[in-house]
Amino acid sequence: MTKAIQTTWLGHSTFLFETPEGKTVLIDPWIKENPVCPAHLKKMKKPVDLLLITHGHFDHIGDAVAVAQEFKPQVVAIYETCLWLAGKKVEQMNPMNKGGSQTVCDVKITMTHAMHSCGIQDGDQVIYGGEACGYILKFSNGRIFYHAGDTAVFGDMAILQKLYKPDTAFLPIGDRFVMSPQEAAHAATLLKTDQLVPMHYGTFPLLTGTPAALRELLGKDKNKVIEFKPGETKTL
Repeated sequence: MTKAIQTTWLGHSTFLFETPEGKTVLIDPWIKENPVCPAHLKKMKKPVDLLLITHGHFDHIGDAVAVAQEFKPQVVAIYETCLWLAGKKVEQMNPMNKGGSQTVCDVKITMTHAMHSCGIQDGDQVIYGGEACGYILKFSNGRIFYHAGDTAVFGDMAILQKLYKPDTAFLPIGDRFVMSPQEAAHAATLLKTDQLVPMHYGTFPLLTGTPAALRELLGKDKNKVIEFKPGETKTL
């Protein structure tokens, strides 16, 4: 039997995936200061093998340096963000850019477009971090995840469906800084995935979108929504 992907939501846009080979993949590491991350998960329980970053805002990169220095994982990010991390003594960098692919820790990674900003707050400076991105992750068991990062809906999501055929999409729904449920519901029609995992909501009062609103907008497709509680692990 092909082993499934064990997926844990640490809150906001931070996810842990356990691959069929038993490797740990952490995406958008914001843990210690993440107000919805459960206390018992603020310290990683097992080594991180692969660290992925969608963009340089604090709520996506806040623990990147600490995690990278502690576990020495392979790190994947857009080129300019990798330069910044390298300046913080982060090792094992695997820089890339949109449209490119590489295989790291048995995961084929394709960097996709995202419509968002990417300044890195470094002390009293904002450093150029390249552009925000998303990722298509193809695992050895054939499962294909799309983590959209922070983004607005954009028409080329239909191209992502045509090229990569993801079966599960992780979509921001919080509104204000990312898509609302209305835009996420339209993204779902473009992506045509079997499963939709809402993220980037409920962390702060300004993020008002909810999975319930997304389900209502999806109508007959409402059962595609896979809702996690912070700290919860599901088999996807």
